[in-house]
Amino acid sequence: MDATPAHQEQPVSHPAIRPDTRTLATVAHTAFFLLLGASVARFLLRHPGEPRTPWVIALSITLALLYVLGPALGAAPTRRRLLWLGLVVTTWVVLVVLAPSFAWCAVPLFFTALRTLPPRAAIVLVALLTAFVVTAQLQLSKSFDPNLLLAPPAVAALATAVFVHMERQAQAQRALIDDLIRTRRELAATERREGTLAERQRLSMEIHDTLAQNLSSQQMLLQAADRTWDTDPATARGHVRTATGIAAHGLAEARRLVHDLAPSELADGAGLAEALRALDAGPDIEVRFHLEGAPAPLPDRVQSALLRIAQGALANVREHSGARTAALTLSFLGDQVVLDIADDGHGFTEPRTDADGRGHGLPAMRARVRQLGGTLTIESTPGEGTVLSAAIPLEPAP
Repeated sequence: MDATPAHQEQPVSHPAIRPDTRTLATVAHTAFFLLLGASVARFLLRHPGEPRTPWVIALSITLALLYVLGPALGAAPTRRRLLWLGLVVTTWVVLVVLAPSFAWCAVPLFFTALRTLPPRAAIVLVALLTAFVVTAQLQLSKSFDPNLLLAPPAVAALATAVFVHMERQAQAQRALIDDLIRTRRELAATERREGTLAERQRLSMEIHDTLAQNLSSQQMLLQAADRTWDTDPATARGHVRTATGIAAHGLAEARRLVHDLAPSELADGAGLAEALRALDAGPDIEVRFHLEGAPAPLPDRVQSALLRIAQGALANVREHSGARTAALTLSFLGDQVVLDIADDGHGFTEPRTDADGRGHGLPAMRARVRQLGGTLTIESTPGEGTVLSAAIPLEPAP
């Protein structure tokens, strides 16, 4: 049972690497190592035993190791990420100076630069890398070849255009998703407000048509009885009897209203134990109920509070804990009643007590318990599940 229920919306966050960008990154990384390996093989085949061979091999290994470290630094343009990019480009430049055949390794580096740097800086770096590639290819060619002059800029321009287009599409999608989520939240908030206002209006009409009218009638009858008490006692007593009857009817109406507002699980005289025993947390979680101690009559508000706490806790178990089983234990300890909800989920690292304000649904649980003078405690250990305990004091029996 995690301490973060699902009833409150979480802030929207976008991962540094989205699925489409992750696929492109995988292709770019694979292409880089293929090009690097092909360049090393080409150099060793065409220049065997040259004095620069150890340097070329050492720089190739260094470049591969540096490139492997890149994903661990993330995609955000932090100082460490920028320093890493500078080391990669510098190593590649030195390697190309020693062996121009490594120039085509720059193509995956275009993608790395575009992901790491701001757009303008990335385009400048791509242009510089492209110019270096053209120079290296012209050095390898024994004669002037227009393809070597035009192909690298064309490839760089195409790669840059594709990446920029994908980024703009991703930004538009993120903006659309944010708008949809914001609109959904606003609609949900509006529906909640409208539902609250409608319920308030219904209750106000019920109270006006029943309790208020009854109280008004009682007031008039008692005032009339007070005026005629000395002069006409019989009539005054009749007014009092009528007022008593209206009061009895008003009490019945008040109880009906309270009954309508109570949880449906506790309707028709069902006790708290029966309501807790009937709860479940979904088809994949086994819920067990235990009753300890001699059951004692509980006030309606205590039963409602404990039932709502159990329902909220089981919702957390279902949606956040990864648990297979959950246990509800209702204990009558004489001077207090205690409800424990335990699960075998993954738990969390920091134990949370009643003073801890974190979590989304927990404030509502704490408010219910606090209104009844009780305490709410949560204990959790990673890998060993979570236990939520609500203890509410009981008034001593007369």
